[in-house]
Amino acid sequence: MSDTTLAAPKRRRLNLHVLGPVLALVALIILGASLNSNFLGYGNVTNVLARSAFIGIIAVGMTFVITAGGIDLSVGSMAAFVAGVMIMAMNSMIPTLGVGVPLILAGMAVALLAGLAAGLLNGFLISKIGIEAFIVTLGSMGIYRSLVTWLADGGTLSLDFEARGFYRPVYYEGILGVAWPIIVFAIVAILGELAMRHTPFGRHCAAIGANEQVAKYSAVKVDRVRMGTYVLLGMLVGLATIMYVPRLGSASGSTGVLWELEAIAAVIIGGTVLKGGFGRVWGTVVGVLILSLIDNILNLASIVSPYLNGAIQGVIVILAVILQRDRKSAD
Repeated sequence: MSDTTLAAPKRRRLNLHVLGPVLALVALIILGASLNSNFLGYGNVTNVLARSAFIGIIAVGMTFVITAGGIDLSVGSMAAFVAGVMIMAMNSMIPTLGVGVPLILAGMAVALLAGLAAGLLNGFLISKIGIEAFIVTLGSMGIYRSLVTWLADGGTLSLDFEARGFYRPVYYEGILGVAWPIIVFAIVAILGELAMRHTPFGRHCAAIGANEQVAKYSAVKVDRVRMGTYVLLGMLVGLATIMYVPRLGSASGSTGVLWELEAIAAVIIGGTVLKGGFGRVWGTVVGVLILSLIDNILNLASIVSPYLNGAIQGVIVILAVILQRDRKSAD
């Protein structure tokens, strides 16, 4: 008999690690629609997508950081600090620029630069000084939160009323009924997926996360790539803040609380390996939507107190990591 005759036919196994998040998202949509007739309404869908855009934009950057074997616990505090700096800068520029497009563009530039600087500082301490990412970002989390509380003198930093009115369309309006935060999130996600899959930067992130020493021997500039992931994340925090500020027009010590948990949870739920070496941006997008739908369903159905949402997200993170470990042991 020939070898081809003796060879057993290969069976395609259903890869739940890939399809699991998608199936969970579909199940949540069906559950939400069955519990509340307004769940799939235009107003509720756009509200969920717009509110999830902040975490989604940050989570895309977090995907690159975690894929390269890092972590950033400071993104929520960083967002609060960037929002506070942005608001103070815009208020101070009103006498010079007036309320109009130049003021908004200047505020956006301040937010992006502040996010870039914060990400650069984290990346420098981690990649150049050699301090553990957990320690650096845990420390900066406390620093940024304290700074914005200090800037607000324990209260709230509020954007000028007229400037806020002019800025509101950036969150509440869009194109063809699609709000700007949703559009920006979609663009960031598409570019992030392309960068992760089809650019040297994405491949180098995965190589560093899988085995840093091998990556060095393969001529990957480890320090530069690792710093680049934190700079990218910082800039995306700034971009998310640009979308967030017109929603409330204020920033305080409570702004962005638990955003880091939600971003990390979305990344892990989407299938990115917590220890690094493999990441997928499209999975992160699915993870963001899963968390947002869980939150929305709990609020619409009044199943549990909304104050327990953070606890539920924490449980989801733990379960997702356990499933990753089980998959590795099975392989």
